[in-house]
Amino acid sequence: MASIYLLFLILILIIPLSLLLLLTLILRPRPVKIPIKGRHVFITGGSSGIGLALAHQAASQGARVSILARNPDKLEEARNSIRLSTGIDVSVFSADVRDYDAVQKAINEAGPIDILICNQGVFIPQELESQDLETVKFMMDVNLMGTFHLIKAALPGMKNRKDRGPGSIALMSSQAGQVGIYGYTAYSASKFGLRGLGEALQQEVISDNIHVSLIFPPDTETPGLAEENKKRPELTSIIAASSGALKADEVAKKALTGIKSGTFIIPCNFEGLMLSLATAGLCPQRSPLMALLEVVAAGVMRVVALFFQWNWYGSIERWTAQRNGKDHHVGGRLAF
Repeated sequence: MASIYLLFLILILIIPLSLLLLLTLILRPRPVKIPIKGRHVFITGGSSGIGLALAHQAASQGARVSILARNPDKLEEARNSIRLSTGIDVSVFSADVRDYDAVQKAINEAGPIDILICNQGVFIPQELESQDLETVKFMMDVNLMGTFHLIKAALPGMKNRKDRGPGSIALMSSQAGQVGIYGYTAYSASKFGLRGLGEALQQEVISDNIHVSLIFPPDTETPGLAEENKKRPELTSIIAASSGALKADEVAKKALTGIKSGTFIIPCNFEGLMLSLATAGLCPQRSPLMALLEVVAAGVMRVVALFFQWNWYGSIERWTAQRNGKDHHVGGRLAF
């Protein structure tokens, strides 16, 4: 009986604790705290949705906030809204992130940035066969190239700040930047690209005490969501039906909490946490406990992921058979 208890103790305590200790020793980058109060927070897409919610919360926490968007009227509305709710005035800049010169001009006027949040984004769901290449290019230019423009313009000032405290570059991706979904071909490509950008950029800027975060929200209740839902292909809605939408304030709160702790992958709900575990790959990890969870859950999450794929491809098969007016049967014309 004593030997059974000893084996149980080894399995339950000694092995996990030893693994936790090993992970604590090898994790890089090291844990960090990035203050918000008194720092300059520059937020793109800041006139509505998640960006506006981020601006409200950053201002309420004592940050000096600048917001950038294309529409001057919406920017003024956002500034007035933030002033009414927090009593703090924010700086506003009208520019299209696709225009590098306009982005550079706005960032020069705003002054050195401590925390850059690249939140701009456009989403036009459609099957690639039906989507014209101009629309694909539009999403790529705003979501991905726009982020390159912002970082390229802001990085010299961020590196040369007089205050050498920790800085942050946060990229607003999407759960569609963790897993590809029917109808999101171009959008997912633009958001998946941010992952590679972020992983490589973190290695380039870590010696300057700048820390990269990627935020992966699900569908979020923003002004554009209702219109986006109207344009979604039917099959996209079927596959995504199980995912609920978060409020912009909820996403902003989780995003800022993650940014302040220098977290590289910031999920926003339980599904996002599961996706983060399933797609951890070679991403940086600062938390020993999260690293332990990633290691332990890796095999299980792969099984869960395969069940999700089984369900999604089953939906595609049934929908295709129904659309073609044919009864679904095993060994049919389509191979799933």
